Amino acid sequence: MVTSTSDPNTVESDYDRLSEIKAFDESKAGVKGLVDAGISKIPRMFIHPPDIYSKSSTFAGRVPTIDLDGIDRDADRRNRVINEIKDASKNWGFFQIVNHGIPLSILEEMLNGARRFFEQDTEVKKVFYTRDHNEPVRYNSNFDLYISPAANWRDTVGFFMAPSLLDPEKLPTPCRDILIKYSKQVMTSLGYTLFEFLSEALGLHKNHLRDIGCADGLPIACHYYPQCPEPDLTLGATKHADYSFLTILLQDQIGGLQILHEEYWVDVPPVPGALIVNVGDLLQVISNDKFKSVEHRVLANNTAPRVSVASFFVLQSSAKLYGPIEELLSEENPPKYRPTSVTDYLRHFKSKGLDGSSKLAHPRL
Repeated sequence: MVTSTSDPNTVESDYDRLSEIKAFDESKAGVKGLVDAGISKIPRMFIHPPDIYSKSSTFAGRVPTIDLDGIDRDADRRNRVINEIKDASKNWGFFQIVNHGIPLSILEEMLNGARRFFEQDTEVKKVFYTRDHNEPVRYNSNFDLYISPAANWRDTVGFFMAPSLLDPEKLPTPCRDILIKYSKQVMTSLGYTLFEFLSEALGLHKNHLRDIGCADGLPIACHYYPQCPEPDLTLGATKHADYSFLTILLQDQIGGLQILHEEYWVDVPPVPGALIVNVGDLLQVISNDKFKSVEHRVLANNTAPRVSVASFFVLQSSAKLYGPIEELLSEENPPKYRPTSVTDYLRHFKSKGLDGSSKLAHPRL
């Protein structure tokens, strides 16, 4: 039984955090299971200390929105978009894209498929519940549950969709067909194009980032953030940056995503039909800080469940060493990172969890 106490100032001499975490984990019901049980106060394991930054978005600026319409017909338009992506990747680390070529019907069905998975009976979902990061389908709540200072108010199901496609029969029925369609669109129709633009934005040949393997793998994580009875005491996702080269995020219309920009939390409001793109840690490493991997978080809410789908461009099993790209270096711009492999960086990332700290200190010189 998961205990419930939402007063962060309460001192309980008999409070056993590990037992509470184990009981929650062994239930395999996730955060949604707590909500379904009708709790009115969140368990202590989910209570976060106050953030040094306000939860309210007080920054006047907005995350850039970039329109990709016409990039395949007009060379001047294409060059303007590359410059917009360059500026956004350098100054914000995040941008939204519209007219990206993926039909709205596919975006909506992907969100619906993820929602169907999480809202099916717990006994059905339990089949996929695991903490083995190597399983092709991984459903759980908080990958860092046992090491994080406080648990996040979300459940996740993850899939490895590239370099080789999973046997469709191994994918959960509620999202099987749309996951295959969506991942192909994200990777080949959009992802490859974005890596071309990012390569050119760095002054490299358009195929450079793809040629060195940045787009070889595609893990996808579907997140479900249930309604929270006490959203001011917890978070949907703690402050963190992504370990990938690049992340493409599909979010529903609930909102709650914020990025840390110039020491302000800035809302990333949902835009119908848009996708969010953000620079990952490994792209910051190989660009030698030309592009920035920015910390972000998700607020909990008591309005409605939030659903998002994150596609991470990275081959998790790669032992290839990645350091600052040689063509970007000079006497005035020496390397700022030591070469590191994806497997090593991911091992470090998972050992720390979403603890609010930057993982880039690990390879930084």
